[in-house]
Formats: sequence, C-alpha cells, structure tokens
Amino acid sequence: MTSGTTRTHLVWDWNGTLLDDTHAVIRATNAAFAEVGLAPITLEQYREMYTIPIPRFYERFLGRLPTEAEWERMDGVFHGYYAEQRAACGLTAGAEELLHQWQRAGRSQSLLSMYGHEQLVPVVRGYGIEPRFLRVEGRTGPSGGSKALHMERHFEALAGADGVLPENSVVIGDALDDAVAAAHVGARAVLYTGGSHSRNCLEGAGAPVVDSLAEAVALAETFAA
Repeated sequence: MTSGTTRTHLVWDWNGTLLDDTHAVIRATNAAFAEVGLAPITLEQYREMYTIPIPRFYERFLGRLPTEAEWERMDGVFHGYYAEQRAACGLTAGAEELLHQWQRAGRSQSLLSMYGHEQLVPVVRGYGIEPRFLRVEGRTGPSGGSKALHMERHFEALAGADGVLPENSVVIGDALDDAVAAAHVGARAVLYTGGSHSRNCLEGAGAPVVDSLAEAVALAETFAA
C-alpha cells in the first residue's frame, strides 16, 4: 500500500480497457482495409501487428505506407464504422464496480483516451461513470498518433487543479503506447491483455502485464508512492 498521506492516482485508458470494444475496432479496421483492397484480418492478427502511428500499422499489411489520400479515406471509414459499432459495446467486466470502489476508498482517478474528445465525453457520460473521474479527456488534433503529449497535458491539468503528480500515479491501458506515455511523464503503467495487443507484445514494454482489470487495480495498490 502507499505510505503516508499520498494515495495512488489511476489514469485509465478507454478503448480496449474500460470499454470492451476490441471486436468493434476489428470490424472497423476491416472496413478501412476494404477501402484499399486488403483482406480482412482476425483479432489475433490485429493483436500481433497493431502499432502506432496507425499508418505504420496499415503499412504492415499494404507493404508500404498509405498515401495521404488513402490514409484520409481509411481513417474516415474506420471512425464512421466504429461509431456505428460502438453503441453495442459494454464496459469491460467488473469495470464499473472497480471505479466505484476506488472512488469510495477516497482515491482519485482520471480517464485519458485517444478517442476524439468531443465524441468521448458524451459516450462516457452515457455509461453513467463520468462522476468517478477528476478529468475525462480525449484526443485533440489529428488521429493516429501517440498518447505521450496528451498524457503530459493531462498531468499538467491534474497537477494544477488537484495536485496529482505522475510519480504517484499508475496508468492502466491495453496498448504499448500507454506504457510509453506513462514513462514519458514519469508514471508507472500496468498493461491489460484484453484489448489491442497480445500478451507477448505487451511483455516487451517492461511494464507488468495482467489479464483482468481487477488484477491491474490490485497491482496498482501495491506500488509505493
């Protein structure tokens, strides 16, 4: 457990972590692939090959980077198709109770996603969990990039408004980029296998890897602040 009066702050990822939407992402990816004549891929292929920036992920299947026109078309199709599919997605098993328990224990948490901010906030609100977080923030600017600079700005806001520091925080996410973003600001990370990467891929990040969100929270509780 953390010592003194310092309590661990959690920064949750959204897609593939709190939101169980990986299958919707696969379907949206395959719709984008169809735009350039690529064959559909499986969940297993996605988890082994996924990387950011997203054009690099597409390159692994195209054999080259998509042109600017192809990227814009694929990105537009992906987000349009995903928006239709997302409505049928639920929260990851146990997520709602974990958020409630963490807040009830007097601990703080926030949400940072690479899903567009204007789309994210009403979606999170719709699941009834917005009051659990100090801040709910999504991506601003172009899609397809890294979370690192967004994490930096997230903690600048948290420190200014709530006194939350990266060194007392744990990022819980499903992607290698979550570990990169955590390291960028000096926070720790726990990576969850239920989303965008296989366990084998996640273990290359050097952060603890778990198979459930309950395990992630339990592990975060053991980190000394």
